[in-house]
Amino acid sequence: MTAKGDIRFLPRPGKEKAVRGEAALAALPAAAADIPLASGDLILPMPVNAHDHGYGIRTLDFGSVDDALETWIPTMRLRPRTDPYLEALVAFARLAKTGIGATIHCHNSLNAARLVDEALQVIRAAGEVGIRVGLSCPLLDHDAWAYDGGPERLRPFLNPEDWEALSPTAPRYAPFREQMAAVDAVAAANANPLVDVQYGPVGPQWCSDALLETIAEASAANGRRIHMHLLESPRQRLWLDRRFPQGIVRHLDEIGFLSPRLAVAHGVQLRPEEYELLAERGVQLVSNPSANLRLRSGIAPLADAARSDLPFGIGLDGSAFDDDQDLWREMRLLYFLHGGRGLTRDFTAAAIFDAAIRTGSVVVNAPLDQDFAVVDYAGLIEDSLFDDLDEAEVLLTRMSAARAKGLHVAGRHVMRDGRLLTVDFDAARRELVAQAKADLPRLTAERERCGKLIAATRAYYSGWAKT
Repeated sequence: MTAKGDIRFLPRPGKEKAVRGEAALAALPAAAADIPLASGDLILPMPVNAHDHGYGIRTLDFGSVDDALETWIPTMRLRPRTDPYLEALVAFARLAKTGIGATIHCHNSLNAARLVDEALQVIRAAGEVGIRVGLSCPLLDHDAWAYDGGPERLRPFLNPEDWEALSPTAPRYAPFREQMAAVDAVAAANANPLVDVQYGPVGPQWCSDALLETIAEASAANGRRIHMHLLESPRQRLWLDRRFPQGIVRHLDEIGFLSPRLAVAHGVQLRPEEYELLAERGVQLVSNPSANLRLRSGIAPLADAARSDLPFGIGLDGSAFDDDQDLWREMRLLYFLHGGRGLTRDFTAAAIFDAAIRTGSVVVNAPLDQDFAVVDYAGLIEDSLFDDLDEAEVLLTRMSAARAKGLHVAGRHVMRDGRLLTVDFDAARRELVAQAKADLPRLTAERERCGKLIAATRAYYSGWAKT
């Protein structure tokens, strides 16, 4: 290791200030011993993106404009047909360029027959970029297009010609046992020690009772983690309350679904007693503040959840505030949204970094103290009059991907001096965009059908209770 001047090591952000100079070098764990550092650098345990979808082509790029969740979902029909390996490679490399080398990847395929092949391509991409991935394999078999009845619920809001054109394109789900077998096959075929294959029920509103029960039984038997969206939008709350009068969280507990192996994303509509039950069972909640704002789901009462001792992580959900996949800014947004209005912060810097580092590691099933990010700290404080500020507060006020200098995952140098060492991101992105543009003729025709499906969806939910 070469090092000069004022180097800082921040092992416990928010709980103590950084160790500096020669003391910092002496305090580095063995896993960080060969990381190149220069004067002005700060090294810290790497935060984790605890919920995402691996969008190489981001949603706005294919015409998916932010909307309420249920009327936004149909825009996924506009996703271009691209190579799943290349899609994942670009998504993972884009994240690694920000100094983040671990992520949950909620795979987007709904075809069980293709899942194994696509998942192996995602695993290949993760290996080439050099990041850790919790691979959440999608599972769903219930109520496509509309809660409480599926496609038929939208039929009254479409003219006969549009219904005849659209209805054959509604998802047809494989039997759930075939889907479960596909997840097991992915896990059996995975040879990458940095990839953890997980069950990915997309959300209880899209899963039959039998599927949820089967997932709970399988996870208890084989120890595999589960990653699921839960109570994201107000309309999901309305429908799940009708379907499960005792409450969806209580129902999940009754079938043995809740355990420390489970992480649930969003949770915007959770109630206080549900926070407490999740905490009692050791479940992790992953908050996605930008996505919740962009899809008009609301602001999660996360401080209340934390007071219930519910551990939370932080995820980008493919919808960062600036569409830049910058987890550092997402941490800042969460920090400010949930700071409260009192004289003492509801959320401390320590809580935010614990969420991003410790809980995030649990969610992706990764060890602590193996992965590190290097930050251009001198650049963050170049005009500062005092040099003794709490580094965690500085990071939460000013840090962005532009100041990420290095990324080191499981002993591998993934990024150095702001440059990816493992893959050519620009070349991969150009190739992916070319593939997407080649699909434009199909997408141009699909946009009109997509608009009609959105209008029907909006009309259907407009008859629900005011939210």
